[in-house]
Amino acid sequence: MKSANTNASFSGWSGSVSDSQQSKIPLKIGIATGLGALLWLGPYLGVNAVLLPAKVEQIAPGNKATIVALLATSAMIIATLANVIIGGLSDLTRSRWGRRTPWIIAGSIGSCVMLVVFNMVSSIPALVGSWCVYQIFLNAIVAPLIAVISDRVAPMHRGTISSIYAFGYVIGQYGGQVVGAQFLTTVGTGIVVMGLLTLLSGPLAAIIMREPPSIGMPKKQFTWRMFVQNFIFPIHDAGDFYLALFGKMLISTATTAIMGYQLYILSDYILLNTGGQQKYVSIISTLLMITAIVMSISSGTISDRIKSRKIPVFVSALMVAVGVFMPAFTNAPWTMIVYGALAGLGMGIFFSVDQALNLEVLPNEQNAAKDLGILNLANTGSQILGPIVAASIVTIAGGSYYWIFPVCAVLSLAGGILVLFIKRVK
Repeated sequence: MKSANTNASFSGWSGSVSDSQQSKIPLKIGIATGLGALLWLGPYLGVNAVLLPAKVEQIAPGNKATIVALLATSAMIIATLANVIIGGLSDLTRSRWGRRTPWIIAGSIGSCVMLVVFNMVSSIPALVGSWCVYQIFLNAIVAPLIAVISDRVAPMHRGTISSIYAFGYVIGQYGGQVVGAQFLTTVGTGIVVMGLLTLLSGPLAAIIMREPPSIGMPKKQFTWRMFVQNFIFPIHDAGDFYLALFGKMLISTATTAIMGYQLYILSDYILLNTGGQQKYVSIISTLLMITAIVMSISSGTISDRIKSRKIPVFVSALMVAVGVFMPAFTNAPWTMIVYGALAGLGMGIFFSVDQALNLEVLPNEQNAAKDLGILNLANTGSQILGPIVAASIVTIAGGSYYWIFPVCAVLSLAGGILVLFIKRVK
């Protein structure tokens, strides 16, 4: 590799950049990945957390919780497979446009098309089928986009670039729900708008980051060893990898369980009418977004300076646990606002340090997209797992939403403790 900025020499290519090769912070990579994350995650959550439950309620109000759980379960299975397979194929891609660009552009186009299809269907089987195909295309953006940080950012800059990525991710995480809430009375229009926003994700990221060609990279012959390395969950030297995966998944699930059922919590537990639901979805999402942005801007750089990833993640888990427990005290609307503020602060810290932690537990950086795609299940998978957890709790509790809050608090604390057991990272 002759240049950290171009990755142009492939004879000694290793899939990473060293500190000595990259003296300046690669801001374009941060902007590209942050903007790309904003434009896939925001529309996804606008649909998944707000418009999907609203569409299901229109079609089958009597079985809405069960159907949302069915959609989430099916999507989780497909997303898991797509992350691994597409990540592995991305690592092996050789083209004039690079390894990641073809996938994120194809994923953007396909995601847009499938959201339009999802909007048009009205039967439960068609909803499930179109939602699952959408997950395949969505994960064609997710795994390759994250791998760009491993490919083209030196370790000493990863906290800073992770913060820039987190800035876009956080706005998408909560801003998507704010936008989605504005379409509660016109659900179909909202879903189409979200599809059009997703369409911009890959092309804009590709234009900004300008990935170099990968045609000259050494090609790998298909062997059993190559298949295991590129398409199977890591086995060797992977203890820290799985602690990070499951720890972060538990923390994220604690918040997404509430976000996925936020509309039903506000209507059936907080007892708000449609106008009140729309008002509080906007207030809570805005609080989550603002507090998370404040923390995401600074936490990655602070993590670099104190040379610790685990402590910030544990602090974030503790803050999330306190926040999600608040509505268990009373069903007064103000408790959801406190939840939004505390959980937002915690998740801001979490998102900012998240990608830096991911990169430091990789068993093999040459398989970055595949392994980061698996680790990203802690984020995208929890978006799907959260509603399943919430639906299970509500079902077991006989329709009561109360127990979602203490259970999610325990999940977040457990996730923070798992991260503390990671040995490779300080």
